[in-house]
Amino acid sequence: MDDMIILVNENDKEIGIEEKMKVHQEGKLHRAFSIFIFNPNKEMLLQKRANSKYHSSGLWTNTCCSHPRHGESIEQAAHRRLKEELGFDCELNELSNFIYKIKLDHGLTENEFDHVFIGKYNGEVIPNESEVGDIMWISISDLKDEIKKHPEKFTEWFKIALRKFSELSI
Repeated sequence: MDDMIILVNENDKEIGIEEKMKVHQEGKLHRAFSIFIFNPNKEMLLQKRANSKYHSSGLWTNTCCSHPRHGESIEQAAHRRLKEELGFDCELNELSNFIYKIKLDHGLTENEFDHVFIGKYNGEVIPNESEVGDIMWISISDLKDEIKKHPEKFTEWFKIALRKFSELSI
């Protein structure tokens, strides 16, 4: 069931489940989440997507993002993926949500009802090498400067979320 994701309408009401790759090939609206973790220095934890990822590989993005499993709450999924990808968990609060649709590499389309979570963490990060190529902590101002200089190094959804939630910071 890990390759099945939840299809939703514009109100985030579940309307079915479908295979992940098919959903991304056909650009169907589906439920997702994005996590933004900050340390006490107000730096955001970024991850560089592993080169083996099926889209947006090798690009820098927010701390963690994924899809809930059928029957799993969005909060449960966020905590599960944080542990699976980065080896830690922390308190998360849902900041907001938004819908976006963008073309990706390999002929795929991301069309997500994205729940945005924010949290604080100040401990060891243990990246899962099959998911994460690298990590870094960075201030919001340095991050925005880096995106202006090198937008091609960042995932499209991450740039959208940063523009949409310019208040992102703890």
